[in-house]
Amino acid sequence: MATRLPPVHALSAFEAAARFGSFAVAAEELCITPSALSHRIRLLEEHLCERVFVREGRSVTLTEFGRRYLDVVRAALRTLSDFPLPNKVTQNQMRVKVTLPPTFARYMFMPRLSSFTALHPDIEIEVYLFVPLYDLSLSESDVEVRFGAGEYPNLVTHKLFIEPSFAVGSPAYLKTIPPLNTPADLRHARLLRSALEPWQPWFEVAGLNWAEPAHGLRVDDLGLLLEAVKHGHGIGLTRQHFAQDLIRSGEVVKLFDTQLATPPHAYYLVHEAQPSIRPEVQLFIEWMQSTYQHS
Repeated sequence: MATRLPPVHALSAFEAAARFGSFAVAAEELCITPSALSHRIRLLEEHLCERVFVREGRSVTLTEFGRRYLDVVRAALRTLSDFPLPNKVTQNQMRVKVTLPPTFARYMFMPRLSSFTALHPDIEIEVYLFVPLYDLSLSESDVEVRFGAGEYPNLVTHKLFIEPSFAVGSPAYLKTIPPLNTPADLRHARLLRSALEPWQPWFEVAGLNWAEPAHGLRVDDLGLLLEAVKHGHGIGLTRQHFAQDLIRSGEVVKLFDTQLATPPHAYYLVHEAQPSIRPEVQLFIEWMQSTYQHS
């Protein structure tokens, strides 16, 4: 008996919606209407007899079944897209897809990308963004930069660099609180919270037996965290690459001499373990390692 397979257009709609977390954005990428994309998702769910998404207003999240099925769909689509077609025009095959956290992309990748394109002008780079710590499944990208603990099973992982974290505040906010002469004086300040830059390891280095702050503004994007500091919402932790321009301009001030030499989270270059990697991808990996290990 022949096995009835799900429609390929429904699978591509499912993968795009899962990648963007939005039917509207996925529909735009596929050049169809949101209602057409929603119809394709319904077809897939009827075929599977399972829900793959939970609808929450304008956003969608994967069900547990959807998460497991997504890995299978991505592998199948990648197999189809990577299959060599001898009669297909190949002038644009030199392409590397890289997924990056937004702050890394803005402050560290874009300023340096021209050195790669100068060395390899025939290789096209496609940049995608994702939120750190929220979705740790390797997408259809060839290479990803992840900000995390570096524990990614079944993936090849390269730590890009080690960078200390330290406390910063805006001059305007500092005028509203008692002087911060020692780290213990932070008891008078609002501490900005972030899963990406937890305070507790820094407290230990500062000799403070304090627990992680449980209240106050939380921002899980390093760039937005620095913006929150700049606009006087409180004291936050940051790193030199991100804060150096604001420190130089005086918009934020580095506090104390205390810094955490090895924060719990760092930037890692990751990719799937494969018997062979396309030459342009290997060139990009080598450039990334060389560029950021000497930054």
